[in-house]
Amino acid sequence: MTIKDNLLNIEKNIDKALQKSGRMNDKVELIAVTKTVGVNEINEALDLGLKNIGENRVQELVKKYDIIGNDANFHMIGHLQTNKVKYIIDKVSLIHSLDSLSLAKELNNRARINDLIMNVLIQVNVAEEESKYGLKVDEVIPFLEEIINYNNIKVKGLMTIAPFAEDPEDVRWVFRDLRRLKETIKGKGYDNVDMEILSMGMTNDYEIAIEEGSNMIRIGTGLFGKRNY
Repeated sequence: MTIKDNLLNIEKNIDKALQKSGRMNDKVELIAVTKTVGVNEINEALDLGLKNIGENRVQELVKKYDIIGNDANFHMIGHLQTNKVKYIIDKVSLIHSLDSLSLAKELNNRARINDLIMNVLIQVNVAEEESKYGLKVDEVIPFLEEIINYNNIKVKGLMTIAPFAEDPEDVRWVFRDLRRLKETIKGKGYDNVDMEILSMGMTNDYEIAIEEGSNMIRIGTGLFGKRNY
C-alpha cells in the first residue's frame, strides 16, 4: 500500500466514523506522526494535501523543521522536558503534551521572550497507566486553575493516549471519559481556555475515538506503514 492508498483509506474511515456518530458536518484534523519517517516520505504526504506533522522527539523535530520549514505545521506530540522548550517554542503550532506546572511555566516564559502565544493541549492519562505521562482526570481542573493567568500560553483542549487493545472497543471508555471532562471544563467558562480540540485516537483506535468526539487524530503506522527502528 502506498501513502496515497493509506490516506484514502484513513479518510474513508474518518467519514464512516463521523457518520456513525451523527457528526457528518464535523472536521477531523489528521496529524501525520513522522517518528523515524524520512523527509522524502513526509514531502510525499504533504504533496497529498496533509498539513500537520507530529514529532515525539525534540531533536528529530528540529532537524526536520530545518529542512521542511513552514511547508508544514509542526506538532510536538511526545513528552516535553522543560530544558528542551527553547529549541521548539518558535517552530511548533501546537504542543499536545502539557502535563506539569514546571512545563507550563517554562512554556509561558519562553513564549513571552519570543513574543508569541503558544497553543497547548493538556495531556490526560485517563487510564492511569504507569508507563505513560499525563495528569489524572481529577487533577486537570485544579491544574487549569493554576495556569489560568499564564498569558502566553493558550489551552486549546485535551489529549490522551489510550492503552493498546486488540479490540479498540475495550478502550472506548477512555475516549468517552476525556470527552466528558472536556464538557465539564467547557461549562466552567474559564478565561484563556477553550476546549476546541480533543486529540485522541491513533492507528489502532482512531475510528472509536472519532465516534466518541475526537476531532484530531495522530496516525503514523496507518499512514506510512510499519516503522524501521
